[in-house]
Amino acid sequence: MRIVFSTYGTFGDVNPLIALSLELKRRGHRPVLAVPEMFRPKIEPLGIGFAPVRPEQDPNDTRLIAMIYDIKHGTETGLRKFLFPSLRESYTDLLAAVEAEGGADLLVTGELAYAGPIVAEKTGVAWASYVLAPFSFFSGYDPPVLPPYPTLAKLQGAVPPLGHVVARFARLVTRKWPEPVYALRRELGLPRGKDPIFDAKHSESLVLALYSSVMGAPQPDWPPSAKVTGFAFYDGTGDEGRLPPELATFLEAGAAPLVFTLGSAAVMHAGDFYEQSAQAAEILGLRAVLLIGADDRNLPRRRLPETICVARYAPYSQIFPRASVIIHQAGIGTTAQALRAGRPMLVMPYSHDQPDNARRVRRLGVAEVLGRKQYKAKPAARLIGQLLSDNAYVVRAGAVAAKIVAENGAVAACDALEAMPKRR
Repeated sequence: MRIVFSTYGTFGDVNPLIALSLELKRRGHRPVLAVPEMFRPKIEPLGIGFAPVRPEQDPNDTRLIAMIYDIKHGTETGLRKFLFPSLRESYTDLLAAVEAEGGADLLVTGELAYAGPIVAEKTGVAWASYVLAPFSFFSGYDPPVLPPYPTLAKLQGAVPPLGHVVARFARLVTRKWPEPVYALRRELGLPRGKDPIFDAKHSESLVLALYSSVMGAPQPDWPPSAKVTGFAFYDGTGDEGRLPPELATFLEAGAAPLVFTLGSAAVMHAGDFYEQSAQAAEILGLRAVLLIGADDRNLPRRRLPETICVARYAPYSQIFPRASVIIHQAGIGTTAQALRAGRPMLVMPYSHDQPDNARRVRRLGVAEVLGRKQYKAKPAARLIGQLLSDNAYVVRAGAVAAKIVAENGAVAACDALEAMPKRR
């Protein structure tokens, strides 16, 4: 089969699709990733088909990243100022990717690929969708943390029916956002359809929940076609999948360090996270690794002791298992790797699904949470010390890791895709 995948977002959003594509290639299929141009250098060397889809993403546009990660308005900004204004171009590009080379046998889209359901409806191609985190289902039975309204999350435990109110409230707040989607559907002669933000993004044939059941079990109001597969892991091959030599030497030279990271997007809007993190490590007298990304502004301004190693990047699958505590932003890709590593976490969520992911790992008993405004050296050091002094965190993290290692999200997802009925 020729299978076209499409999504937007960060490397954490694309890596699961690479994992699925490599598994499908192994089975003899022809996967194509229809994603923004910035991902081409990561995809084509793997022998995976690539098709560019607009809007373009600039990974160095720190202003846009700051706006999108704003806890109050980030989701609205991402949709109404970035994705929806380019929806017509997205549709044109994805349609071309689906119709190329004699046509696709299957289209698989993430929830931000709003042109995906429209392309499937116009072409008749078999269509599956996927989500990466429980947040995306907006269940009234397992309600998510809404970043702009964190107080609601605190009330949900005390007032169980409030979850359904939260779900209805989210629909009310966002009701005008998808007007560009409805406009494109009218232009193409299609009926208005379901709400694109909550309903139309889910395929009636198959919705892959590409995460572990430890993060969230199926709920009565999930789409009937939803299938929890487990995480689909990928974080590099060749040199990209190996530790930098200097970092490997540092890890071999002493005790397991603290590892501080902000993933692949929030790292471009780090603020003083790395300054405060270095100070926290010094307060505790512990070795630490700061994964600062490509932005030189993340370099601590003072000379650091030899017990703190600064690196641009390291594959999480290689470094997280060697950490004592992992401190991160609660992006689902980073969270998945930290859970698989079986190490306690301190999480500092930004926006989108991150506050919800943070609550879930805390609920598992493997993490503590510190808000961005509260993230300073002393409170961070206090919570890290708590994670290290209470062995129960390590025991619970190990038990969760064992469950995740026993799953194989890529295999389970590809089995489900192969079993789908095909139509043209």
